Amino acid sequence: MSTHIISLLVENRHGALSRIANLFSGRGYNISSLTVAETDDPTVSRMTIVVAGEEDILEQIVKQLNKLIDVIKVIDFIDQPIFERELLLIRVDASRSNRHDILDICDMFGARIMGVAQKSVTLELSGDTASIDDFISMVKPFGIKEIVRSGAVAIAESKS
Repeated sequence: MSTHIISLLVENRHGALSRIANLFSGRGYNISSLTVAETDDPTVSRMTIVVAGEEDILEQIVKQLNKLIDVIKVIDFIDQPIFERELLLIRVDASRSNRHDILDICDMFGARIMGVAQKSVTLELSGDTASIDDFISMVKPFGIKEIVRSGAVAIAESKS
């Protein structure tokens, strides 16, 4: 089983996301993460889909994605150098006695403090999925009150 990051340019139309997601669910595949936002052209959105599965089935899904009316372009980033990032917002239990330790971890990962309350801190971190996972593991012992992840976005590394 391999993990694919697939980037799609799609026409910004009602139902496009549903048709694309149905292609994966129809094959019994769970989408690990999905992000969608408009590009510089408001009629076009970029979708980034992360999915794990059997190589031959994912190749078939990519071929079928290319046939969908709403899809303009499909890029399967398998075996391509990419820049990949994810956004994390996390609220962690914080007392006066452990805030310094939490701030040390934030400094190590480059996380920002978004808000401070009497019994918690809200943090923001942008990074690759592995860094996000590592950061969560480091702050988990303090107690996680709430966590929100964006899912991956990716772009190919420039060749020129």
